[in-house]
Amino acid sequence: QRKEMGVLLETPNFYPYLSARQNLAIVARIKGYSQAAITDALRQVDLLDRQHHVFKTYTLGMKQRLAIASTLLGSPRVLILDEPTNGLDPEGISEIRQIIKQLASEGRTVILASHLLDEVEKVCTRVAILREGILLAEGDIRGTLARGVGGNNTMELAAADTAMLTRVIRDLEGVIEVKETGEFVTITYLTGTLTPRQVNAHCFSCGVVLDRLVACDLDLESVFLELTNK
Repeated sequence: QRKEMGVLLETPNFYPYLSARQNLAIVARIKGYSQAAITDALRQVDLLDRQHHVFKTYTLGMKQRLAIASTLLGSPRVLILDEPTNGLDPEGISEIRQIIKQLASEGRTVILASHLLDEVEKVCTRVAILREGILLAEGDIRGTLARGVGGNNTMELAAADTAMLTRVIRDLEGVIEVKETGEFVTITYLTGTLTPRQVNAHCFSCGVVLDRLVACDLDLESVFLELTNK
């Protein structure tokens, strides 16, 4: 039911000359919620001490927190937040991030729409990537990243003898491509076929001691760009 949902649009609409409590009172009156619900919502977004201040004096971060407070009236189980960190400075983004995490820890379902993919990666547990209304990928966010673009991931290696390292690593089962980049050797492998321990053990058994071994995990931005640019 709709009362079980709280929705935050990208741009919150409040009366600039009214206080935070007065603005929420209007929303509460329309939805049939009590004054106690207003107090509880303001407490959850840490605005109780500024509840009587006029909205137009708020910072962008405070305005977004008040917008989230309006979605919390009536304690909905599902929250839909559209670009909740849009236009905020790093401190404001961090504040909103912590609020979202806290709400999720209380057992609520939070659906977040955002183009700030780094924030999505930090906050969300599941992800869906859409292009023009078409679902391109969805699932557990760690699993989505682990699968990588095209099902492949990379590792960056280095040893005293780069040429020997290149020869040795080509023989390792699961390696799809080997590239020399300066003093490093980058291998591409099918996700799930190799671990850093296996690579290190193979090289050592072939007489190559690695000076560097870094698994280059993909981030959500890389996956998003690859999927949407196909």
